[in-house]
Parts: sequence; C-alpha cells; structure tokens
Amino acid sequence: MVMIQALGVITACAAAAGGAGLAVAGNALFDFALNPRAKHSIMARINDGEVTGVDAAAMGSDPALADARRWFEQSKRDISIRPHDGGELHGWRIWGSGVIPGDDGRRDSASPDTAHRYLVLCHGYSGQPSDLAREARAAHGMGCSVLLPAARGFERNRDRYVGMGWLDARDLLGWIDALVAFDPQARIGLFGVSMGAAEVMMASGAELPDNVRCIVADCGYTSVWDEFVVQMNDLMHLPIHPLLDAAEAVCRVRAGYGFKEASAVKRLARARVPMLFIHGTDDVFVPFRMLDEVYSACASPIKEKAVFEGAGHGACSYADPVRYRNRVFDFLTRYL
Repeated sequence: MVMIQALGVITACAAAAGGAGLAVAGNALFDFALNPRAKHSIMARINDGEVTGVDAAAMGSDPALADARRWFEQSKRDISIRPHDGGELHGWRIWGSGVIPGDDGRRDSASPDTAHRYLVLCHGYSGQPSDLAREARAAHGMGCSVLLPAARGFERNRDRYVGMGWLDARDLLGWIDALVAFDPQARIGLFGVSMGAAEVMMASGAELPDNVRCIVADCGYTSVWDEFVVQMNDLMHLPIHPLLDAAEAVCRVRAGYGFKEASAVKRLARARVPMLFIHGTDDVFVPFRMLDEVYSACASPIKEKAVFEGAGHGACSYADPVRYRNRVFDFLTRYL
C-alpha cells in the first residue's frame, strides 16, 4: 500500500490483461505487490524514494519516534529462526534488564519475574521493525523484553515473497517457539499494526502455547483478498475480475498461498486469548468498517476495541499518543 504515485504500473497491468493476456497481468501484479526483488515493485520504489509508504506517511516527522529509533538502533541485537520452508528469517531483540542467558543459552531462572514478559511487535506492509520503536521502548520500560521480527520480503528477509501476514503468521509461531525454548516460563504478548495486525490475528486461531497471553491488533484487514479489493477497486479504480484472480493464481504457484484463504476472520473464529482491536475512523487503506468485522468474528471470551476518531491508517498512535499508549499498555498490564 503506497501513495497513488504508484498507479502507473497497475495501469500497465490492466492493459496487459486485454493484450498480452492474464498470465502477464497476473505476474506483473504479483511482482508489483509481493516481490521485493522486482525493480518495479512497491518495496523497490519505496527504497528508491520514488513513492512514500502509507506507514511512513502516518508517522510524519514525529520527534518521539526519531528518539525511539535511536534507542532501538543502539540497543537491538540480531536474532534468527529457521522457518518450516528452510533458510533463515531475521529479526531484532532487546532483552529486558532481568534477562541473563544461562550456560545452556536459556534464560537464567534467577532473574526477576518481570524478565518473563515478552512482547513481539509486527510491522506493516510498507514499513520495517524500527517503525514500532516507540512501542518497543515503552514495553521495555515496563520490564518487557521485546522481539521485532522482520516480515518476509523486508530487511534481511528480502529474498522472500511478501506473505501479507498469512505466511508470517506461521513464522510467528516459530518465533514464539524460540522464545519458549529460551524461557519456558515466558509470558508473551503479540502486537501488530496493519499487515502486522493481520499477522497476529491470523496467528490467533492457531494452536498457541499457553505462554501467549494476549494480542493487540491495530488496523488489521479481514483478509488479503478483501484488502487487495480495496486497493484496486476503491483507491485505484481497476477491475477486480479478472486481474486480481490472475494475481491470486500466480501467488498460489510462486508464493504458496491464496488471497482468499489468507483470512483473519476465519482464524479469529478460533481465537482464545484476550484481544484488543484498534482502528481509526478515517482509515481508507484498511477501511474502518473492517474493525467490526474482525471484532465480531473473534471468538475469544475476552475482547475489547478502541476507536480513534479522525485517525488515518496506522495513525492512531500519532492522533492521540497519550490515550493510545494508556489503552494499549493498560491492556498489556492486565493480561501479560
């Protein structure tokens, strides 16, 4: 999801659908949205400064974020896991002051009780882990260790296709397993914004260990299909059929998942841990109406929602920073 300057490539795809065929259009759309190695992809254009990602636009020039980013860059340490499909996935971790790895590499059981608290923070589609530096720093300040995985297709994971939260949800289970192996007494919270919110919602219905205590989802979409419909139809005014169908077929072959199966709504029907849903009323990239859809779908016996009037996509924490922080960390304090 980028600013509308990126429309040129999509328009070319529409022309290809009537000329060179749907296979060309489907591959072009897939590369544009989900292949960070393609020269005309959204990620490449953001990295080259040609377009501005929605996540970056929401942040503006917030001085608190700049200060938190400096803290993050000075404090972070690399961490990696081996996912189910091989290779490595990288992220960043900042352990709390009470975490002292023992001789076996696991957490020292003599550390303070607060060292058992971990918050995993998942970034958005056009973002990066450091976008969540403010939240990570605040969580660290309340005694949590923080883990910020880079999603597939981002940072050192750019050799992978973007998973739109669906593939990342499976990876998230691997990150959780790594934390539990490190600290069997870990109390883990999951936090995500935009695509990261979809990721934590999609993970909510999986077989989570009891260590996972709560989930916060900020402006997450109902499904990958629904989100691409919004982008193509509402914002870019392009036909869904047959273009999106073609891109989904390509994605199944090249990345191993379909847009319709990648549904947060379906996974939320099996959610069991406390969940907090957040959304801004002026969000046009992940429409505000999706808040009620995911909230209603959530089967957790404990669920809450917070609405931020006038906030755009990913901008709730900037529209009212004090209320946002109080709302999120009150929830985490109660359940984590």
